[in-house]
Amino acid sequence: MIHSDKKLPDLPPPRCSDGAFGWIRTNLFSSVTNTLLTLLAVYLLYIGLVPLIQWAFIDASWVGETRDDCAVGGACWVFIKTRLNQFVYGFYPEELYWRVNWVFILFGVLITLLIAEKTPYKKWIVIFTLTVFPIITFYLVYGGAFGLEVVETHKWGGLMLTLILAVVGIVAALPFGILLALGRRSTMPVIKTFCTLFIEIWRGVPLITVLFMASVMLPLFIPEEIVFDKLVRALIGIVMFQSAYMAEVVRGGLQAIPKGQYEAASALGLSYWKMMGLIILPQALKLMIPGIVNTFIALFKDTSLVLVIGLLDLLAIVQAGLADAKWAGYSVEGYVFVGLVFWVFCFGMSRYSQALEKKLDTGHKS
Repeated sequence: MIHSDKKLPDLPPPRCSDGAFGWIRTNLFSSVTNTLLTLLAVYLLYIGLVPLIQWAFIDASWVGETRDDCAVGGACWVFIKTRLNQFVYGFYPEELYWRVNWVFILFGVLITLLIAEKTPYKKWIVIFTLTVFPIITFYLVYGGAFGLEVVETHKWGGLMLTLILAVVGIVAALPFGILLALGRRSTMPVIKTFCTLFIEIWRGVPLITVLFMASVMLPLFIPEEIVFDKLVRALIGIVMFQSAYMAEVVRGGLQAIPKGQYEAASALGLSYWKMMGLIILPQALKLMIPGIVNTFIALFKDTSLVLVIGLLDLLAIVQAGLADAKWAGYSVEGYVFVGLVFWVFCFGMSRYSQALEKKLDTGHKS
């Protein structure tokens, strides 16, 4: 061992020791270039945000019933306020709003319980959410049983319809996508060919075309005595389209699993389905969280395309409100409201996926 009398040079103290000011100095004003870029960014924010805040809050009109109550130069949030019920419930009968509200409340409670880490009996909550909750939702929203009045689907609209399309599409597309991905990797030629053709055909067609075909062409291939509701046809088209995209996300996750995991599962004598259900898929799904959530977010935004078949989702119902001559000229407020609603849901899914990914991260990288 070699010993040296040389002393190591003293290290400078950490520059961020003084908290927020240290972070600002280090990251924003560490050099002349960074300082100039920081000042330029602040200036651009100033010239952009100040007029926006002035329009959206300071000069905005919040109280009133008609466009005459809106001040000139500011945002007219009176338009959103007076038509908020229609934006949320569509043309659902006003005296039956309580049924939709109960669905919203129950859905919010279940999501909260599933997100919370220390919720007891979470397995049973998941089973209830996937099996019982859809039945409760159907009879509350549609009716037809337990003395509840039937509300036809052509009266559904707004945020309620957007959530129904998105949630059903998301929940149904994941298991179908997993089965298609497993089928595409199958060693049976018939199953592999069928799944490959299904995925490639549906991924090669725009969703707007799928919705149009589901609405117009699907009734031509079923017996005349069977009547498919327009909303059901749209849901079938969305699920089939989204399943193809989900299958590719799942297939990418399966390919990322090392071959040794398959060999170890086979060495334990596990059957194919036990190997996939207990060993491979849990690891693959953890890797697929970003891709899965990205697909879910895309689906949530794509629900606005149902306008082409006459379904009035949130965006379509706002556009219908803007067509009213009484509110002509307030399209900016309408689109800002729609954009904010979509952003809240999409941002929420994104943040939860990041938290879930961090929670499930074991630190093992293949």
